[in-house]
Amino acid sequence: MDIVTIALMGNPNVGKSTLFNGLTGMRQHTGNWPGKTVAQAEGYFEHNGRAYRVIDLPGCYSLMAHSAEEEVARDYILSGEANLTIVVCDATCLERNLNLVLQTMEITDRVLVCVNLMDEARRNGISIDLPRLAHRLGVPVIGLTARSKEGPKQLLPAMEKALAAENTPLRPTYPKDIEDAVRELIPLIPAKDKVRRKYSALRLLDGTIPPEDADLLLRKRLEAQHRALEQKGFHIQRISDDITAVISSIAHDICSDTVKRECGSFARDRRIDKLLTGPLLGFPAMLCMLAVILWLTITGANCPSQLLSRVLFGFQDKLLTICRGTALPPWLYEMPLLGIYRVVAWVVAVMLPPMAIFFPMFTLLEDLGYLPRVAFNLDRCFKGCKACGKQALTMCMGFGCNAVGVTGCRIIDSPRERLIAIITNSFVPCNGRFPTLIAIISMFFVSASGTFAASVTSALLLTGVILLGILMTLLVSRLLSATMLRGIPTSFTLELPPYRPPQVGKVIVRSVLDRTVFVLGRAVSAAAPAGLIIWLMANITIKGASLLSLCAGFLDPFAHMLGLDGVILMAFVLGFPANEIVIPVMLMAYMTEGTLVDYSSLSELRALLLQNGWSWTTAVSMLLFSLMHWPCATTCLTIKKETGSLKWTLVSLITPTLMGMTLCLLFNMAARLIIPG
Repeated sequence: MDIVTIALMGNPNVGKSTLFNGLTGMRQHTGNWPGKTVAQAEGYFEHNGRAYRVIDLPGCYSLMAHSAEEEVARDYILSGEANLTIVVCDATCLERNLNLVLQTMEITDRVLVCVNLMDEARRNGISIDLPRLAHRLGVPVIGLTARSKEGPKQLLPAMEKALAAENTPLRPTYPKDIEDAVRELIPLIPAKDKVRRKYSALRLLDGTIPPEDADLLLRKRLEAQHRALEQKGFHIQRISDDITAVISSIAHDICSDTVKRECGSFARDRRIDKLLTGPLLGFPAMLCMLAVILWLTITGANCPSQLLSRVLFGFQDKLLTICRGTALPPWLYEMPLLGIYRVVAWVVAVMLPPMAIFFPMFTLLEDLGYLPRVAFNLDRCFKGCKACGKQALTMCMGFGCNAVGVTGCRIIDSPRERLIAIITNSFVPCNGRFPTLIAIISMFFVSASGTFAASVTSALLLTGVILLGILMTLLVSRLLSATMLRGIPTSFTLELPPYRPPQVGKVIVRSVLDRTVFVLGRAVSAAAPAGLIIWLMANITIKGASLLSLCAGFLDPFAHMLGLDGVILMAFVLGFPANEIVIPVMLMAYMTEGTLVDYSSLSELRALLLQNGWSWTTAVSMLLFSLMHWPCATTCLTIKKETGSLKWTLVSLITPTLMGMTLCLLFNMAARLIIPG
């Protein structure tokens, strides 16, 4: 059976991925485009005895590539691989979307324009004459609502007609100097691409600006080509701007003829934005939202975590009972059960419940349209640090998992600013550090643990700790941009999508499958070998002392300078594969147990810590070091994969560690001055 290839493209936040999911269901797989750290989603479905392959191209605003996403979309359309290109547009802001439609129609005749979000357009008093729009563009046009169950089904017959139709798409007419510039570039175009002359030429036009991370030979070739064109009088940026101006003028003319808008549309969104992005309430609203999410995570995760812990450790106890009834030597079953399994079970019990709450709530905010407002509010802060405003979004991703936040840095176009975002991402606590932070706050800074007031106080104090992490992110970003990553901050287009009622069911499924399970799987794969190492260190003795206690004793003098002790610092070292195991490793060393130990209540844990020399200064130092220390193994591997550089991986590991140690050192010096002895 022949497979028909469909390319789905469109601006960000137009519902393209919703349409993709509706067409392909679960028959999807995701990877990276060859040579690019840009996500590639591909899916399959059948209709009327015909097989279809759908390529979900990265969201982009233009084929005049200014980012890796736009470059991928442009090059795929230029390849001619797709039998049909469906350009998804937002009915509430059609004029901006038509820029991409007109550029796509210059490359291929096989185009179907899908005007999505028709329900929102009607609510906002916008009406679109779809037949007139199709006539002006010269290609088929369909209007639908992808979020509804019928939306993807409505697209199928239109798609079949578009595949069979002979189109005469509208082609912009450019001024003579632009056409002359294109003719100058034609000899440089590979023979197979000359049929798509203009945008093949634009690909070379874009390539004349050497990328910052290009190798030396490529940079020299591109710079020579750029100089040759400039000497002939073809100013690249002016040509690009002129092409954009022509296309924008045509898009404006078409919308003036086909779109009617009632007065007062989007008034509700503007009123809300005056509050949520205003100078007075913008930042307080963000902090309140964060505090509410943390409170729900803290209170909601307690019971499921305890239940999961009882189930998993109960299963371990049964296996131990069975093994002890056999003739097997103890080390043969204790190593996998009390070492590997126990650490993995601890990670799952501690990490899964809060992630199952935290990730869906953040995804709900994203679906609602609030996260772009967060980036808008923080844009000035990051610009003041000579970083990119998009770093606010990657920082938000880091709250769930720093590895996910590092991967999200792909949305930052500038290599310099992307590195700043990657290096500083671990300054915000990930889901694995929340249990440690919550436990320390609850034991030493909140009275009457377990009450509603205590949970609220814990959430507020945790919000303060996170705020410190955000401030350190800004500070270190400024230091990096002034030293080893100097440069001028780039500008970017930030779209504030309309507020939409979140699709709760789909959000929960998507966040659990795409984020929670993915992050948990990576944490478990790192925790399993860590469990083996911890068990060996706790059970191998030299002159009556375990390797674990010997290493803790070696680290003790340095740790005391930071307000900690050797056991705490050793627990952080052994917690490198997964931050969730820091407290149980610490307890194991204090109690000289041969395996990870759990604690039945926070009061018992507090009593144990006080017996081992803890004070309120130790608790504050523990909070500071938990907030700022080396990223976990999973995050480090992700940084190495994203940067392709061991150097930047080491910088990302050393930077937060030095900042955390410096803060601990300064705090303890101040504490000794204020409270001598």
